[in-house]
Amino acid sequence: MIKAVIIDDEIRGIKSLQQKLLAYAGVVEIAEVFQSPVEAAKHLTAIKPDVLFLDVEMPGMNGFEFLQHIGQFDFEVIFITAYNAYTLDALRISALDYLLKPVDDDELQDAIARLQKRVPKKAVANITQPERGISTNRLALPTAEGIYLVKKDEIIRVEAMSNYSTFHLTNQRKIVVSKTLKEYEITLSDDFFLRVNRSAIANLNYVVKYRKGDGGTLEMNDGMEIEVSPQRKEELMDRLFNT
Repeated sequence: MIKAVIIDDEIRGIKSLQQKLLAYAGVVEIAEVFQSPVEAAKHLTAIKPDVLFLDVEMPGMNGFEFLQHIGQFDFEVIFITAYNAYTLDALRISALDYLLKPVDDDELQDAIARLQKRVPKKAVANITQPERGISTNRLALPTAEGIYLVKKDEIIRVEAMSNYSTFHLTNQRKIVVSKTLKEYEITLSDDFFLRVNRSAIANLNYVVKYRKGDGGTLEMNDGMEIEVSPQRKEELMDRLFNT
């Protein structure tokens, strides 16, 4: 059973989504609902959801600020909002989906289908990660919650989200940091990192497939795909295949 949490400041939005999710009662369990993102932040760690249905426009703290506030998370995110102005930011944070209110039944069905494919991967993440030696090469990631120290070889990719950077780590952990991607480009200048487009830095050790194209596309071992800028293609080819 997939454990879900809903955060929406409007009770009407919560009830509407709860009603639609009844169609997936054998798949999705609503563990908790919150109208306050501040209150949700206090309890989310204890709940340990698999997916967060998250409103964007909320008083005091919007959905993107909420994710930055909690810092590290390993759940999937499905944004649900009445506004379509945040689609690009949702993509940059690698949200599982972005649904407009009122939620369309077919779009919700597609989102649940993707969710079913993604969630089971967490259980086998430790098995599928390649063996690596212990490294003392760590990166300090400051968040509102505290400073996370992560090994660089745990970083699969880093993606830009406005003035934030989202670090996607092994075991599908995510850490949102209030610094731009440019600030980390120099820090992550090691041989196995490359900024492949304006919005993403990839750890080349986690590339499982290169798909040909103008610049091409990288498939990472967490299942995500990253488009490669044509200007970066030559360096990428050299780093991937001539080292």
